[in-house]
Order: sequence, then C-alpha cells, then structure tokens
Amino acid sequence: MTRKKVKLAYISNDSARKATFKKRKKGLLKKVSELSTLCGIDACAIIFSPYDSQPEVWPSPLGVQRVLSQFKKMPEMEQSKKMVNQDSFLRQRIAKANEQLKKQRKDNREKEITQVMFQSLTGKVLLNLNMMDLNDLGWLIEQNLKEICKRMETLNNGASTHNSSNYGVVKNNGEASQQQVDKSSGFDQMSMEAMQKQQWLLELMNPQEHMGFGSEEIMYPFGESSHSTLWSNPFYP
Repeated sequence: MTRKKVKLAYISNDSARKATFKKRKKGLLKKVSELSTLCGIDACAIIFSPYDSQPEVWPSPLGVQRVLSQFKKMPEMEQSKKMVNQDSFLRQRIAKANEQLKKQRKDNREKEITQVMFQSLTGKVLLNLNMMDLNDLGWLIEQNLKEICKRMETLNNGASTHNSSNYGVVKNNGEASQQQVDKSSGFDQMSMEAMQKQQWLLELMNPQEHMGFGSEEIMYPFGESSHSTLWSNPFYP
C-alpha cells in the first residue's frame, strides 16, 4: 500500500500535532544516529518543544558541546555558507517547484503542438491557431526534419561501410581465384611440355614406325591404309 503524501502545513489540531511531533522526533534522532555511524561524522541534535520542560539533545550534552565548539572555530563565512533558516528553506522549495512547473508546461506545450502536427498530416484543416501556435508548429517540424536527416545520414554511412567491406571480400576472393587459375594453367602447361618431350624421345628411338619407309606397310597421312584413298579427293587427277 502506497504512503499518502503529507501536506506541509501547520497542523491545527492539538492532539494530532502532538502525535506527529513525537513520531517525527523519534525518526529524526534515528536518522542522525544512522548518519553519524555510517559516515563516521560528528553530528548533534537539539530539540525544543512546548511538550517538554527541558530540550532534548543527542547524543549527549558533552557531545553537543564538542560539536558546537568545532562549529564555532570555523570562519564566519564558512559557518553561514550552507546555513538555512525557515525563510530561505521555503524560498528554495518555491524556486524548485517553479522550475518543475516550467518544465511541465514546456512538455505539455510540445505534446499539444505534436498532436496538431499529426492532425495536419491526416488532412485536417488547421483552425483557431494564432501566430505563437504557428511559430511553435514550424519549430517542431524543423526539429523533426533535422532528426530525419540525421537518421538518414547515419543509415547511409552504415550502408556504405558495409558495401565497402563486402567489396574488399569479393576482391580478395577474386584475386585468390585468379591465382588458383594461373597456378592450374601453369601445371597444365608443364604437363603438356613433359608429354611432348617424352613423345619426341620415343620418335627418336623408333623412327621406322612413323616415317613410312623400310617396313612392309606404309603409313599414309591422316591414318589412311591404302594409296587409292590418298587421291580420292575429286580436285586431284
């Protein structure tokens, strides 16, 4: 269950004011004790109230005197540097509340003009708009256009970087493939040269098998086995 926000105003009811005082005093002393223990600092509290004849001090009268003596040894400018009273505390709270109100008004105005912009995009006629409304609408449209252009530029830069990296990969793959083709072509050429040299050596060692002389059967050109087929061409007699 959420705690109800307390209104900071004087409690007119006596019994309710006394009960609140006792509860808040106990909580304040507890917080001072925790602050001193956790952070290792010197702190004290002096509370005057119409409900007690003597002021209540924490942690003890000697402890309060020690902290006050340390405070009095400081220069006067340092003593009042962060000192606040009820009047200055209220002024700080009012200034903070005014800043929050100003920010909330600005957010509400921006949401209102954004709704008007979307209505204009759907074709709705803009009526009852004064000069300030039109100026705010123009400023909002300009800001949105800047954001769109910035987003498009970011996407284009990312796409160009991606394409350049892909081009580098394709280029490297192409160079590697060309090197493999050149290497395989070199191997094929060396194999052909080795086979030609081997055939040439065989022809030198056995010349009568391919020259057509000194043997019983003459070898004719193009693998023909008879002399009549050699002159079978009609262009020869």
